[in-house]
Amino acid sequence: MRRLLRRLPLSALFGAIAALYLLAAVALTSWLTPLLPERWMAGTLVAIVLLPLLGYHVQRAFAPMHSLFRALAGTVASYRDGDFGFGLSWDGTDELGELVAAHNRLGDTLREQRLALVQRELLLDTMVQHTPVAMLLVDSHQRIVYANLAARKLLGDGKRLEGQGFDLLLAQAPDELREAMGRGGDGMFTVGDVEHEEIYHLARRNFRLNGRHHELVLLRTLTAELRRQEVQTWKKVIRVISHELNNSLAPIASLAHSGAELLRRGHFERLPNALATIEDRARHLEGFIRDYARFAKLPAPRTASVPWAHFLAQLRAQVEFVAEGMVDDHSARFDAAQMEQALLNLLKNAHESGSPAEEVRLVLRRLGEGWRIDVLDRGSGMNEAVLANALLPFYSTKRHGTGLGLALAREIAEAHGGRIALLNRDGGGLCVSMLLPD
Repeated sequence: MRRLLRRLPLSALFGAIAALYLLAAVALTSWLTPLLPERWMAGTLVAIVLLPLLGYHVQRAFAPMHSLFRALAGTVASYRDGDFGFGLSWDGTDELGELVAAHNRLGDTLREQRLALVQRELLLDTMVQHTPVAMLLVDSHQRIVYANLAARKLLGDGKRLEGQGFDLLLAQAPDELREAMGRGGDGMFTVGDVEHEEIYHLARRNFRLNGRHHELVLLRTLTAELRRQEVQTWKKVIRVISHELNNSLAPIASLAHSGAELLRRGHFERLPNALATIEDRARHLEGFIRDYARFAKLPAPRTASVPWAHFLAQLRAQVEFVAEGMVDDHSARFDAAQMEQALLNLLKNAHESGSPAEEVRLVLRRLGEGWRIDVLDRGSGMNEAVLANALLPFYSTKRHGTGLGLALAREIAEAHGGRIALLNRDGGGLCVSMLLPD
């Protein structure tokens, strides 16, 4: 009977109980009325008899529902506590059955999401723990909240660091690390002597976690990577120098031998051409070595106030270009000789790009607390690969290029506290922007 009632919709269950007791009340009232002296006594007696029975049957009929509601409340409490291993069962196909089915689907979804989250957290923790970058999370009270294995090995001899004071940990760290932390921001520092040198990169990031200020400190060892880069750079330098030397010395040796043969045979009329070629190759080699020496031994800039009009006039005497922008009655502080060399390299590159001479322009603009110098051309521009590498030393797409023109300009700009950027122009050509702070 209870299973039958549980299979009935709630509205049908209420209707069935009400109908049964209404029929019973009418039948009893009709039967008792002739037997009692007063008519109201029959209704009172029927109510006294049927109301307790009605309450009993209603309680019995709805007892499974009460149990279900308690179970629903228990599972909700379990979900709140992070336990999603519970499920409910209900035989009925009524509204409560739909509610139980929806509740079970919710539990399955939460369980799957929780499992996926645990797996992601496990993966993330494994990656963070085994990354070679030392990671420290410091709270607003300068207490270490988290430290991965690399941080424990680097700063704590492999011991746990959580809960320790970051200031106390720094007091026991090398002086170079304390100085790098004292400077604030990101930076590089070296620990040890020349024979046992370790190079580190320090990165610091501030953020709010659970409404509180935290700082993430990252320490990355760069020694091996820089050593590999240094070896690769030296190999490239040696290849470039060997290539240039061979290109110049081979024809010089050949022409010297030919000149000796011409001299022995008395063909003096052909000697001037051979000697001129030898001189040309020797001067090319001299210029090549001079450019390398200038790049390798760039001194610190000696800045002075330089009028733009006078500076650009001297520059125009060496290479053709059109000057635009804030030239008259303005000055800037920079090393005139170094800046002249940098802009000469940029302007010569603009002419060698295939741009018409009248389209090679130098645009000077005031930008905040500094100056922006744009060298513009209408040449062929650069593809993405060349743009990404053009500022690197020894990188060149020219047949006889040394790959030092743009690199030297970049070195000079950065020595002045500025920077250089390259951008292809709409309609063709290249824009090389140099930013110089005051």
